[in-house]
Amino acid sequence: MKILVPFKRVPDPAAAGGDGAQWVVNPFDEIAIEEALRIRENGVADELVGVTIAPSDAEEQMRVPLAMGLDRVIRIEDARALDSYAVARILVGVVRRETPDLVLMGKQAVDDDSNQTGQMLAALLGWPQATFVSKVEWLEGNTAIHCVRETDRGLETIEMPLPAVVTADLRLNEPRYVSLPGLMKARRRPIEVLSAGDLGVTVEPRTKVVGTAQAPKRKGGIKVESVEDLMNRLRTHDKVL
Repeated sequence: MKILVPFKRVPDPAAAGGDGAQWVVNPFDEIAIEEALRIRENGVADELVGVTIAPSDAEEQMRVPLAMGLDRVIRIEDARALDSYAVARILVGVVRRETPDLVLMGKQAVDDDSNQTGQMLAALLGWPQATFVSKVEWLEGNTAIHCVRETDRGLETIEMPLPAVVTADLRLNEPRYVSLPGLMKARRRPIEVLSAGDLGVTVEPRTKVVGTAQAPKRKGGIKVESVEDLMNRLRTHDKVL
């Protein structure tokens, strides 16, 4: 059984205010990678393939999934700011090339929080999907999976046949630590580089970011002595009641 694990490099959330050269693997994608590794360790999968869409300077981040234990990593050369639909269409090309039994990916990327790629990929493939998954169990024969997914109203349990698309939630697992010796070994491993054209895909982003701005600073709060004082201030000073 083969599992395809798409992942994305994102600005390091822990380096807020630092320079833009600080990149990491998207945390939700690390959770997906960890789950794929555990599935292989349980004897269900025998090949784990990672894929990312990024320019050549993303090689450092691509070594992390290899150091964690993926068998192969593919980089699709593209330096453009691709929207979710463009990414999903490229991934369709990868799926058709690799023919995995399962696509396992993070539920969203922490840089744009779009939370669309997994759903769009499943729709384009015509595959069943389970999003925001916090638990995966394999059914007898490993031809179907039992997923617990997190919703606004609680937990939902679904079953679906393979092949399928699953997106990982925060509570699915805790990714393993990547050691320095593991990273050094990963540096010597080859990375396959393809283009969207190699996959028979031509994409143009349908959305673009036209500008960003800091949110205005909020004024400091005040302390009132009672509920009556609060209500009076809201009526007379803030005029919101």
